[in-house]
Amino acid sequence: MASECILEIKNIKKSFPGVKALDNVTINLKRGEIHALVGENGAGKSTLMKILAGIYTPDEGEMLFDGKPFVPKKPVDALDKGISMVHQELDLVPEMTVEENVFSGREKKKGIMVDKRGMQKRTQDLMDELGIHLDPKDKIKNLSTAEQQMVAIIRAIAFDAEVIIMDEPTSAITDREVAKLFEIIEKLKGKNKSIVYISHKMDEIYSLTDEITVLRDGQLIGSVHTKDVTPDELIHMMVGRELNAVFIKDAPKSATYDENEVVLKVENLTRANEFYNINFEVKRGEILGIFGLMGAGRTETMETIFGLRKADSGTVTMRGDKIHGVKAAIRKGIAFVTEDRKLFGLNLIGSVKDNITIAYLKQVLKGGFLMDFKKEKATSDELIERLKIKCASRDTLAGTLSGGNQQKIVLAKWFMGDPDLLIMDEPTRGIDVGAKAEIYKLMDTLVKEGKSIIMISSETPELLGMSDRIIVMHEGFITGEASKNELTQEELMAYAIGETEKAKA
Repeated sequence: MASECILEIKNIKKSFPGVKALDNVTINLKRGEIHALVGENGAGKSTLMKILAGIYTPDEGEMLFDGKPFVPKKPVDALDKGISMVHQELDLVPEMTVEENVFSGREKKKGIMVDKRGMQKRTQDLMDELGIHLDPKDKIKNLSTAEQQMVAIIRAIAFDAEVIIMDEPTSAITDREVAKLFEIIEKLKGKNKSIVYISHKMDEIYSLTDEITVLRDGQLIGSVHTKDVTPDELIHMMVGRELNAVFIKDAPKSATYDENEVVLKVENLTRANEFYNINFEVKRGEILGIFGLMGAGRTETMETIFGLRKADSGTVTMRGDKIHGVKAAIRKGIAFVTEDRKLFGLNLIGSVKDNITIAYLKQVLKGGFLMDFKKEKATSDELIERLKIKCASRDTLAGTLSGGNQQKIVLAKWFMGDPDLLIMDEPTRGIDVGAKAEIYKLMDTLVKEGKSIIMISSETPELLGMSDRIIVMHEGFITGEASKNELTQEELMAYAIGETEKAKA
């Protein structure tokens, strides 16, 4: 493997209003290297990569690509140089097809005509290599979040880039797709390509990367060989404090309640081509985990329970009252933290305060129709502090914050309503290890207060660490249900792929 640097980032500084995002950061990337970039949300990882990708311009510092000055003014400059990026927040065009998104801005042509057949063939070849079963002619709007994530990855590797930036590429895909992605990354490394890999997942970092660079609060903490640092040491570099337990379940029980009380009951819920005959109960003070691979129907089931989709048959009751529609669900004390915060969870051009108070606006009204601005500010400030949202002020635009802080805003929005049942779809997607611990602690506090949680997650350690009981789905059916103490990660996966007999063995 060649050892020379393909990319040198020197003394980069970048500030936004009220926030110093990067302060004198220096990183070297070697040819054929998989280089992890880690740090808590707001550490500056995505900002640095967006500078490299030509999306942002640095205030100070310089970059060298293959030993020559590199000053991208726009994303196409980086692409032309051989740098591509898989963004944490998907930036695909919903009305365009898979192959149109892959080749957007760099269309293949035959003469003066766009070569659609050639683009479709190239897209299909890449999907065959990845083991992805999609039609290049499918529109993005018809794909799941996980499928869209795979399209973004295909787009990044479609043009034989020398440097590929992957910002949380596995945040919305299952273990099976992760394994395929890792195979592709290793192939790219074998071709002497360089990968910058941003992730909060320790197992990925240690199984995949050669070098790790740690940022904290916009500053470089250090770069180390992966084999030379332990996970505990790495976490300490990232957060500057010890995290003795990631899955925190130590809150004192602060309310007296019947733990056998059924809060939610789902009976024979069916929606054609998505899920069939779904039956389960959620008890008071319980965290019910939901697991399944892409296409299992997990999200579709929860969206139907919340009223976002209409069931073909079956019933949903909350403490004995049937639920029909979103308004009824919210009124009965159900909240839903969606998987895609950018598309469904936030108003990105709204302030942190406006996003927090929007779902329960009546709580900050005077006389039922006049805004009580003092109460609105106090409520949002309290939740900003409670969830440790990093922002310059309550008036900061949500779209300017890191992905993890955006996720915390979504959580704060629903916590304001003090719901009895909180449905959380991938609640820690794109959240760093320190923030995850804070979210887990908050979840534990909620259930000890007598609230109930349904948690959809693709991370088996998270499910086993936080759930009291786990339901597994496969191709629209429930294939397994058990206490977390009765399941291993291997058994969870067996149920998820439909191997129920193997799971029971």
